[in-house]
Amino acid sequence: MTSSSISTPRTFFDLSAYQWTVLFAAWLGWGFDIFDSLLFNYVAPNCIPTLLGIAHGTPAAKSATLQWTGLITSLLLVGWGLGGIAFGSVTDRIGRTKTLLFTMVLYSLGTAACAFAPNVWVLMLFRFIASIGIGGEWAAGAAMVAEVVPEKRRVEAGVWLYTAAPFGLFAATFVTYSIARAFPDPSQSWRYVFLCGLLPALLAFGVRAFVREPERWQNAVQGTAAPRISELFSPQLRRKTLGGLLMALIALLSWWSCNAFLPVVAAGLGGSDKVLAEALKARATSAFNLGGLIGVLSTIPVAKHLGRRAMFGLYFALGAIAVFVTYGMNWSPDVRVLLVFFVGVTIFGIFGAFTFYLPELFPTRLRGTGAGFCYNFGRFLASGGPFLVGYVASQGKGALPAALGALTLTAIFPLVGAILSPFIVETHGSVLED
Repeated sequence: MTSSSISTPRTFFDLSAYQWTVLFAAWLGWGFDIFDSLLFNYVAPNCIPTLLGIAHGTPAAKSATLQWTGLITSLLLVGWGLGGIAFGSVTDRIGRTKTLLFTMVLYSLGTAACAFAPNVWVLMLFRFIASIGIGGEWAAGAAMVAEVVPEKRRVEAGVWLYTAAPFGLFAATFVTYSIARAFPDPSQSWRYVFLCGLLPALLAFGVRAFVREPERWQNAVQGTAAPRISELFSPQLRRKTLGGLLMALIALLSWWSCNAFLPVVAAGLGGSDKVLAEALKARATSAFNLGGLIGVLSTIPVAKHLGRRAMFGLYFALGAIAVFVTYGMNWSPDVRVLLVFFVGVTIFGIFGAFTFYLPELFPTRLRGTGAGFCYNFGRFLASGGPFLVGYVASQGKGALPAALGALTLTAIFPLVGAILSPFIVETHGSVLED
């Protein structure tokens, strides 16, 4: 008997108070996961010149920021991929709650340590350590939620879990700009921003105190062999694994290429007017986040009424159009920033599907392993996107046109996703496999 089948009083949306507690714990873990992962993107214009000894606001500082942002973001994706795959297997071995606790503490400490970096190389080391924990948290949280909530609310719970991502982005934006106002010295304010990365560590111990291991997982692993990644490519699971891997790979390539330099591109639209540049940066980030939140929530009706294949096809097709129109056509700065909203709806919004789709593909004893592998393996390839965009964007006075041109080319990723979506395994109406 699983926790989802126990006859207990239901509350809002057919979830018991404990099931809401589990969902909220995983929601916080994922939200602060995103929060910690993106702090660097916001402080890079101050952090990189300081550590390299370059005067802030100079052309050399802007060029160095673009190049190092690309390199460090690419490194983060590599660590994220390694951590996601490794801890996906760990969560199937030692449990969802323990893995969630450990990964939250790991990425919190790694992020906070960045505040004390004496040079850019030590900063890269600490970011890499944080990225391993950031990557590992997702599989534990997604598997735990899927196994605890009722079958009929699995889609809703998975999507509600992913709404933590826009929350993390909003929180990172709020913290960065609040600290920048309170501590205007650009050579020091970024260190205080990184110290805020400690917040998830405090919450992690609350997770351990109030959340227990899912009964479904405890029953499934009794007397079974430890999971192996090679099992994902057995004849029974190969098609599921490849389909989930392709959808996640395409989504990751699209999202990271579009998002990694969104603040830099938005600021570039303001030209030499620094006040306008900062305003456009904040508006573009907010538009992307708000669009992402709406897009994530919209996966609920789309997935439940059209099915998983049609959902991926629709989001990727509209995403290709949104990226091309936003970055590939000639618009005024205000209109281009507005169009970023639609990139968020599609390119960001599709990620709401992975929290319920990937856990549906695999049996309980392999759920963390399979979901973690599919969701994170693509980050190794995606890691090249930010580096290449950063390199192109750092090339002198033509940086903004070059960046827009490179971003326009990323429309090919969701287009390929739309073409491949009919070949994935449809899980609409299926019961979670034990």
